[in-house]
Amino acid sequence: MKEITILSGKGGAGKTTVAAAIASLAPNAVFCDNDVDAADLHLIFKPKTKETHKFDSGSLAVINQETCTNCGLCEDSCRFDAIHKNQNDYSEVNPFQCEGCRLCERICPANAITITQNLNNSWYISETRFGTLVHAKMGPGEENSGKLVSRIREQAKEIATETKASYIINDGPPGIGCTAISSITGTDAVLLVIEPTVSGLHDAKRVVQLIQSFEIPVFAAINKYDINTEFTKTVEDYLLETGIPLAGKIPFSELMVESMIAEKTVIEFDRESNVSNTLRTIWNNMISEL
Repeated sequence: MKEITILSGKGGAGKTTVAAAIASLAPNAVFCDNDVDAADLHLIFKPKTKETHKFDSGSLAVINQETCTNCGLCEDSCRFDAIHKNQNDYSEVNPFQCEGCRLCERICPANAITITQNLNNSWYISETRFGTLVHAKMGPGEENSGKLVSRIREQAKEIATETKASYIINDGPPGIGCTAISSITGTDAVLLVIEPTVSGLHDAKRVVQLIQSFEIPVFAAINKYDINTEFTKTVEDYLLETGIPLAGKIPFSELMVESMIAEKTVIEFDRESNVSNTLRTIWNNMISEL
């Protein structure tokens, strides 16, 4: 079983579109949407949820207004400035600023503060026309996104082992944050989707540094290469210098947009199109190396 994570340096590079297309090509696979902060693979997969699980995203302080003596000690001591007086002049916790450190709970002389677990996030096991999809949804401003990615990847591996899947395909997040780190740890290979622009290459270089620090094989695909052939050559030169195999160059095509509107992968939408054939070549090139 091989686990492949698809990443990009920036949003809008076409990472999820490529990941969805690979779903039409990868036989006997389990899929995992690691972009938990802005998951959208389900828009094309149209999953039917089988299981829903809550995820503990951290602790949150709550003040009991009936017990609180309004001494102000918690407000003065909170280093995150999360406690303020409300319109009734009672201390109240701002859930978006509270870090759940429990200091206020420990020092409250009236024992009016309790710590609750924040369960505003969920993860799911769903069935799709391509196979099982493990995905998640985070509430606005929630934390522990990296931990949530690790959790759904663990679940995807369990399912893949039970079903004797050949592949796990992870649609990773853009950038180099916690979720990206959690997406590549222990994976067998990364497919990096690069947009041929200055910002696209700049951000891709940062992702390459991250991937190489884990000593994970990385392949590259240049998306919409023909919108800027001159800069595409710059990207190709960089890949050559760093020894990263170029699995393929995807041409700009309106079929990409049309297929998404139709809630299909581009392979499903038009199997014989130039862009579909290119994606097929990228998949075959990568798998042959692995």
